[in-house]
Amino acid sequence: MALMTSATVLSSVYAQTVQTAETKKPAWDLSVGLGLTLTRGNSDTLLFNANALAQKKWGPHELSFGADGAYGENNSVKNVESVRGFGQYNRLITDRFYAYGRAEAMHDAIADVQYRVTLSPGVGYYFIKTDRTRLSGEFGPGYVIEKLGSQTHDFFTLRFAEKFEHKFNDRAKLWESVEFLPQVDNFDNYLITAELGVEASMTKKISLRTYLQDIYDNEPAPKRKKNDLKLVAGVGYKFL
Repeated sequence: MALMTSATVLSSVYAQTVQTAETKKPAWDLSVGLGLTLTRGNSDTLLFNANALAQKKWGPHELSFGADGAYGENNSVKNVESVRGFGQYNRLITDRFYAYGRAEAMHDAIADVQYRVTLSPGVGYYFIKTDRTRLSGEFGPGYVIEKLGSQTHDFFTLRFAEKFEHKFNDRAKLWESVEFLPQVDNFDNYLITAELGVEASMTKKISLRTYLQDIYDNEPAPKRKKNDLKLVAGVGYKFL
């Protein structure tokens, strides 16, 4: 009888442990990156950049937030001032097909973008979904509210997006993304945002990361260029 009672208790404890492990939500995957370039003497320049990414996946849910910013001066004259942030929630309908909601905001003083806010719901599909490689495509309607210089605009868009990430091993990865936002009633007004980056770990927490970001606005603020290209290199830190 004592043996049966002990076995029953152990079985109950084991079942509770398994259930707790299954229902416990995983922690956030959080990383930050910093870069600084400073010169004095024949040239007097300052360039600072920072970025952060937080992701969480549990069950059919995928949640991500990201932000990046940069500030620079050349001979005490500001030549870089930008900040951008986004949040996205994915709800898996099948193992590969999902619905999403996304919000993004940005400011770029040099491009005279006082603010630009983009809201977009839609659907996505993982064409490749393995432990090391992920390739997805997204499509949906969108709404943009922006202030370029002294002029404020708002309009409906379509959103076409593609994302790719590949981990060569536990220490190195490559990522790439492209987003195309054409205005629904004026396809000459569109935005393209593209990014290509690599990251290599030096320790479990510290890595070196470099990425190239390109933002193309076919109808920019008055007296501003259409294309802005940014190359960022810095050190990343991952919270474990």
